[in-house]
Amino acid sequence: MNACVLRCTSAGRRRVLAGLVCLGAAPWWGAVQAQGARRQLPLAANLPREIEAALAHGQPLVVMVSLHGCPFCEVVRNNYLAPMHEREGLAVVQVNMRDAQALRDAQGQESNHDAQVRAWGVSVAPTLLFLGQGGQELAPRLAGGDNDFYSALLERRLETARAAISR
Repeated sequence: MNACVLRCTSAGRRRVLAGLVCLGAAPWWGAVQAQGARRQLPLAANLPREIEAALAHGQPLVVMVSLHGCPFCEVVRNNYLAPMHEREGLAVVQVNMRDAQALRDAQGQESNHDAQVRAWGVSVAPTLLFLGQGGQELAPRLAGGDNDFYSALLERRLETARAAISR
């Protein structure tokens, strides 16, 4: 799976993008660029409240762990999560690696985005988590970027998480 690893540097990202172009991914990258303005997801601020709101609608809270400048994160955000959030009301928030944005963790403690990412042990962006009561993970994480089966993998994890909630 395509992914940005936490250790990515600007130079590293440029090399990855250059490699993608060499491998014929230029049409894919052009499609990302052609989408124009980036879509945004709500930034996580208070996980207990956000989880509770999702559960009130019988849904897990989907958390996208993202990294600024990660092209794979852009694809997942723009092509999957943001449209599902807009069309279907998918409960989704974004938590950013290397970001000091304030955050109340699932146990109600004050933290920040980067500390929460480390607490979850996430080192690949994008990574999706499917959270339920108390921050419990209800389905396996979905790590890495877009691939031919991404939509099916995402739907399967959502089904698993929703089934866990209804039990």
